[in-house]
Amino acid sequence: MTIQGALLVVNAGSSSIKFALYDAGADGALVAGPSGQSEVSDLRAAIGAWLRAHPPARPLVAVGHRVVHGGRAFAEPVRVDASVVAALERLVPLAPLHQPHSLAAVRAVTETLPGIPQVACFDTAFHRTQPALAQAFALPRRYAEEGVHRYGFHGLSYEHVASVLPRLAPGLAAARVVVAHLGNGASLCALRAGRSVATTMGFSAVDGLVMGTRAGSLDPGVLLYLMDQHGMDARALERLLYQESGLLGVSEISADMRTLLASHDPRARQAVDLFVYRLGRELGSAAAALGGLDALVFTGGIGENSATIRARVCRDAAWLGVVLDEAGNAAGAARVSAADAPVSAWVVRSDENLVIARHTARVLGSESQAGEAQSL
Repeated sequence: MTIQGALLVVNAGSSSIKFALYDAGADGALVAGPSGQSEVSDLRAAIGAWLRAHPPARPLVAVGHRVVHGGRAFAEPVRVDASVVAALERLVPLAPLHQPHSLAAVRAVTETLPGIPQVACFDTAFHRTQPALAQAFALPRRYAEEGVHRYGFHGLSYEHVASVLPRLAPGLAAARVVVAHLGNGASLCALRAGRSVATTMGFSAVDGLVMGTRAGSLDPGVLLYLMDQHGMDARALERLLYQESGLLGVSEISADMRTLLASHDPRARQAVDLFVYRLGRELGSAAAALGGLDALVFTGGIGENSATIRARVCRDAAWLGVVLDEAGNAAGAARVSAADAPVSAWVVRSDENLVIARHTARVLGSESQAGEAQSL
């Protein structure tokens, strides 16, 4: 059943909140946004102010949220109620820097727009299609039973990319594709026929690639050393791994790739080199999980906007069959590989908000359809 009205998408991060407004009855047409505010301290005021600045032309019928962690319980979007909120609160230890902000946004909407249905859409859900082996750690089973698994993140972004692959080239719908979501947070996802097979982020959003302020993959022995030799506790390690490392930690200059690429400081060059090197190694791992590679897709702030990083990654991936189209890449073309390259390379602008809007409309439509069926 098609839902008629306006849908508000709320994407709450650790230091900002972003909004977008969609027309549910016009195939997900964007009405206003995406727009965001940084360092929001009062979410209720922020939501109210944004809606006053962008008043919906049609009645607001639902709010969709990006929720970072859905754990093992939530493999698809779900209507928010008290039991869902309680379940998501129990997942805070699995995503301590992100989950509380998602829950705060849900509560703020409940207080600001009482009675409006809310739908939670999970960054982890897209990766639940991975084989059990890809989700497992080699730890005693008792820890797996309490939820210590590889979850993966950036799922809403990957879901959007998977949905547009057939429009890029018909053959990509069933292809072996690695998507590089490169931004302040960065990860790779190996897709086979549009479904997640492997990803670089695991139990937490700090694993895998070098990121803006996050360390990425790290020998656990390093943590033991820091605890023993520097007296670091869990909170100190958390700050180190999430906020003080990555591009910022290596360069000691900035977490922003644009700043580092413009700098002549050798520390900035080393940070960029490490980012590209780790990306190349993880790309090889993702291709191995797929048994080969047909296409590479760049998305996210760095992936979409940095021709320099795309060029370096593609050149390093020549052994996989990627052949860079220098002119197309410099011009920001959708395809950045040579026409006859064995492995094609593309740029796709990420649109998590559209995915959330579509899921929200679908959940409400299914509920309405089920309600009508029960009344017959």
